[in-house]
Amino acid sequence: MQTILNQLIYFGFFQSLFLLSIYLFSLKKRKHINGFMAFLIVTLLIGLLGRTLHSTGVWNSNFRLISFSEFSILLFGPTVYLFTRSVLLKKKYSNKDLIHYVPGLVYSIFIIVYFIIPSDAVIAERIKTGELFRVIHICLGLGLMVNSIYWVLSWNTFKNFSKEIKNEISYEVHLRFIINFLLVIGGCLLFWIIIYFISLSGFQELERTLRPYIWIFLALIILFINYYGMISPNVMQVLPEIEFKKYAQSKLSIEDMERLKKQLDQIMIDKKPYLNNRLLKAELAQILGVNNPELARILNENIGMNFFEYVNYYRIREFILLAKTDKAKQLTFFGLAQESGFNSKTTFNKSFKKLMGISPSTYFDEKL
Repeated sequence: MQTILNQLIYFGFFQSLFLLSIYLFSLKKRKHINGFMAFLIVTLLIGLLGRTLHSTGVWNSNFRLISFSEFSILLFGPTVYLFTRSVLLKKKYSNKDLIHYVPGLVYSIFIIVYFIIPSDAVIAERIKTGELFRVIHICLGLGLMVNSIYWVLSWNTFKNFSKEIKNEISYEVHLRFIINFLLVIGGCLLFWIIIYFISLSGFQELERTLRPYIWIFLALIILFINYYGMISPNVMQVLPEIEFKKYAQSKLSIEDMERLKKQLDQIMIDKKPYLNNRLLKAELAQILGVNNPELARILNENIGMNFFEYVNYYRIREFILLAKTDKAKQLTFFGLAQESGFNSKTTFNKSFKKLMGISPSTYFDEKL
């Protein structure tokens, strides 16, 4: 089992080196790479470095080599958060982001001073008194706490984005990469939490047996990143440039709002902008002659729908009308849905059922 574990660690280590070499020497790849993703791979590389050096057997007696892996512990969570934020919210690197790495820097200095610099005699005395193991438990607990906090921040960023994006676009965006990425990270953290509490419960031998498998999870993350990068180079380009704005400062009167609502409904009937299956709220606002936040206010306050729901309401109306024509005999349900402006079968089915209360097939079995 130890041999298999070591092989996986070697594979993950060299896989990360391979990915970094591609990013460094391929100009084509470098244009599309997310900087935080590249740093995340560097962080994983550091995390695997100590274990890789130690498991080679050449310096197996030097326990300090394992300590190199500790440098990555408090860098991991902040990088996951900044990467998630940059992909979803288009947040580019800022010097202010460096504040997230201050705890990691302080922690690394502590690792050097406490674990690497002291002589063997000092380390032996700390082991004898039990101080070393207490400090290790504190360090592991600190790492767990920091990384868990940043994972929660990342997940909340994803949830808020998923909610807010429905006020900006009329189609379903592909978020599978981010969802899977965060779930994989969450799985690693959960496993880490389990073995940490096993250790606190006094099962030291079991904890020492399970701990190396954290490195397998790290190797799997690298494989996960590489897999997605190969099958879909654009997985990190979730959306076009969209600026999220609030409409709190809108100066439209109640009368203006009602007038614009009627104009908007007429535009949807006459011009049918919803037939554009990639319609953005900014585009519809331009047609109406208002700004983006003002259109959001009209939709939310006067109509009671977000942009996604409003546009898909008209698409469903169009679908029902088309289904009663001769064209319906030549197309499938999804073919009609595409003619109505939908670009996703899942979005069509969910939107139809939410609006009509039943599935499309049931509706037409009963109505037609």
